[in-house]
Amino acid sequence: MNLYEKLLSGEEKLSLVGLGYVGMPIAVAFARKIKVVGFDLNKEKIALYQKGVDPTREVGDEAIKNTSVEFTADAAKLREAKFHIVAVPTPVNSDHTPDLTPVEGASRILGQNLTKGSVVVFESTVYPGVTEDVCVPILEKESGLTCGVDFKIGYSPERINPGDKVHRLETIVKIVSGMDAETLDTVAKVYELVVEAGVYRAQSIKVAEAAKVIENSQRDINIAFMNELSIIFNKMGIDTKSVLEAAGTKWNFLKFFPGLVGGHCIGVDPYYLTYKAEELGYHSQIILAGRQINDDMGKYVAENMVKNLIKADIPVKRAKVAILGFTFKENCPDTRNTKVIDIYRELGEYGIHPVVVDPAADAAEAKHLYGITFDDMEAVKDMDGVIVAVSHEQFLSLDKEKISSFYNAKHEKKVLMDIKGLFNREEYLTEDFIYWRL
Repeated sequence: MNLYEKLLSGEEKLSLVGLGYVGMPIAVAFARKIKVVGFDLNKEKIALYQKGVDPTREVGDEAIKNTSVEFTADAAKLREAKFHIVAVPTPVNSDHTPDLTPVEGASRILGQNLTKGSVVVFESTVYPGVTEDVCVPILEKESGLTCGVDFKIGYSPERINPGDKVHRLETIVKIVSGMDAETLDTVAKVYELVVEAGVYRAQSIKVAEAAKVIENSQRDINIAFMNELSIIFNKMGIDTKSVLEAAGTKWNFLKFFPGLVGGHCIGVDPYYLTYKAEELGYHSQIILAGRQINDDMGKYVAENMVKNLIKADIPVKRAKVAILGFTFKENCPDTRNTKVIDIYRELGEYGIHPVVVDPAADAAEAKHLYGITFDDMEAVKDMDGVIVAVSHEQFLSLDKEKISSFYNAKHEKKVLMDIKGLFNREEYLTEDFIYWRL
């Protein structure tokens, strides 16, 4: 029997290295078909999974309770598996250069527990060449095995969209690649067990790596264009959302909108591509220009809050401003690389210390990463300004009466900044409101 058949028969196991927003749903999906070992260095996270708790909210507590995944923080358990999937984050450093520490660390741990006949598939988003030029040498050094002889490698970029209940692992076409035809066939068949939408067999590992990194770069550039339009139209006194709705009536107009671009994909992946380009002597122009625009949007929002407070004759220093929503996207607890922090910090430069409310966010993570403690909605009162930064379900039901109750009753003007354009603009174009949106 080959490895695929041994996985199906239960003779061999699959392992998932990294059980975050990407890795955990993959582990749970595969466990419905084959035996799975789920490994993560974070013992607290593993303890939660073992108790049937899903801190990511990607599959829910019930699915965690009922899954057959063997959750562990013991790296030696990886020796029981023959098909390994590495799904760890690939962030950037403060200077926007790739931080390969997590993927290098995962390769080191896996290499120390790799056995002959294994197939290792990386899912982490990287620039072309990382799998073969960075990860393979680590695997070989730590295992004492030879790639292509004792073990094989592949690459299948993750396409999971955190918080999205429609576009899931099962419903998104999966790109797969392998170091040779035999490996590619094995990787494709294994993923076909769980991906209902099917797989796309990429020509090579580098092609698959490149495909992933440009997916998010393309989206980043398009959003940057929308953000630049928003800045221009704001100066013209034109509502950007109205312009986009009008332009959107043309069949080939792309449906993108302005906003804060955070998270660990769209706001990060373009830097991996431009880093590699720089190594090869090419300085990116379009990609980096888009990145600069998107990276500055938090500051832009904060500056407009200050301008609108001045317009409302409200003293800026020590003004009470509420920020509703802190995660990098709606209906997701993940606060990593959120751009709302840029609004928070920039307001602080003006002597404003915002009240931050986010019922969906991982409060412990926000405290650890940013030193911020969230308040309850009850704390949003007597405000001088309100910024609705994230379109969580909990905020969609807010009506004008409720929003009005957030403000200091003495103010003639209530400053409301609706970053995502959640509310009916016409309803707030009244004498008692200053309404602003991207």
